[in-house]
Amino acid sequence: MKSLKLKPTFRLELDVPPEELMSRVRTVLRNQSAQDEVSEIASAGHCIDVKVPRQRQRFWSPHLNAHVSEHGSGSEVYCRFSPRPEVWTMVMAVYLVATFFICSCFIYGYVQWVIETQPWAFALVPIGFVMIAGLHVASLFGQKLSEDQMDHLRTRLEQVVKLAVS
Repeated sequence: MKSLKLKPTFRLELDVPPEELMSRVRTVLRNQSAQDEVSEIASAGHCIDVKVPRQRQRFWSPHLNAHVSEHGSGSEVYCRFSPRPEVWTMVMAVYLVATFFICSCFIYGYVQWVIETQPWAFALVPIGFVMIAGLHVASLFGQKLSEDQMDHLRTRLEQVVKLAVS
């Protein structure tokens, strides 16, 4: 992964209809004697999940979600990297706390301004924005640290899809 974006994405376009592609992917997954030791892959409905096995996970280990949808006469596999669900929940909780903090400071500062006292609460608002910016920087840093795993998960998904369409 050369591009550092929040939740990087990529697409695969195939000439196989979605239902048939998912059927073939499940067949490939059933016929493989064992998952490789660097990734686990599973499918349900029109989704494919590729993740790092628990024993190899690091805090910043990625999770690759792929969604198969109809695209013209074939299908499109829309793939998105994200943090593991438990890490993503923590990130969203920090976003919520930062947003609540910013809103609270704005409201308290506005009340101070209306009653004509020193509106010092406005000075705290940048702390919330620093928290949000810190999350973005940490996310980009984490992507850089897990670049090898992201490359492997993408390669693994592409291998399974290639076996399914050939």
